[in-house]
Amino acid sequence: MHTLPSLLAAINNYAAAHPFPATPRELYEPCDYMLALGGKRLRPAMLLMAYELFHDNVEQALPAAWAVELFHNFTLMHDDIMDAAPLRRGQPTVHTRWNTTTGILSGDVMLIHAYRHLARFDDSVIVADLIDTFNRVAIEVCEGQQYDVNFETRQNVTLPEYIRMIELKTAVLLGGALEMGAMCARAHHEQALHLYEFGRLAGIAFQIQDDLLDTYGDPEKFGKQVGGDILQNKKTFLVLKTLELASEADRQELEYWMQTGADKPVKISAVRAIFDRNGIPELVFAEKQRYQEEAFGHLAAVEVPEARKTLLKGTMEELLVREY
Repeated sequence: MHTLPSLLAAINNYAAAHPFPATPRELYEPCDYMLALGGKRLRPAMLLMAYELFHDNVEQALPAAWAVELFHNFTLMHDDIMDAAPLRRGQPTVHTRWNTTTGILSGDVMLIHAYRHLARFDDSVIVADLIDTFNRVAIEVCEGQQYDVNFETRQNVTLPEYIRMIELKTAVLLGGALEMGAMCARAHHEQALHLYEFGRLAGIAFQIQDDLLDTYGDPEKFGKQVGGDILQNKKTFLVLKTLELASEADRQELEYWMQTGADKPVKISAVRAIFDRNGIPELVFAEKQRYQEEAFGHLAAVEVPEARKTLLKGTMEELLVREY
């Protein structure tokens, strides 16, 4: 059984052994740059953890793991263009450092290389299944991104719609990575489905926790300004829960603050006060816990020795109890 650092090292070694072509430099240099910006690489690591529930030779699953990481970075490269984001992980985004055309084309080729790595698996039947799962998840991620874009201009977003959006945009890729790890291990379909649901539900819990931390996290631990979602007028879980439960007066006040560019500390304080008097932090935390418990129920249902689940279970628990 591996540790998380050893799995990450295996992923990095695989990447180093399978670099992008050297030319044309203008196409591939941005890909290398994007991958060098950092990131936890937890999705490919969890794919390997899922594989290791059933077998020890994780090298077999490395091509699929790297494909997931390439796809994730492709989505980030294009998301940055859509958001007109100047920075990614503290460094200039690809379209900022180069240009939008480069960001689009380099992202495209990164996605195509992800398929090349999927096809490296040594069983053609498994390759077909991997590509089918990968395509399903990729389409859903795009759908989630479109819903997120739609919500920016919609005033009547509901809580179920928001949950569906974060499920598609964030959670299904985590679930898909775990499912693909089980597929690489030739696990029974039912076991792969439990792992998919584990990742999907945990991914929703993770995003709900992220919404909570953005408003109530410790600034020193969170690493960025607390209240950023409030200042950007984002329709987060907290906002939608308040609009669903609060009095008419509180709903009107919240809608007022979401449409005004008031002094930052004043706006954050006012919106937090609305959340607090409606018990929103406690309700949101309880909802996060509900998804988390359902997720771990699916992991418990995977029919392998409990000792083999230790790394995957512990890694996910750390993600879901984080303070940053």
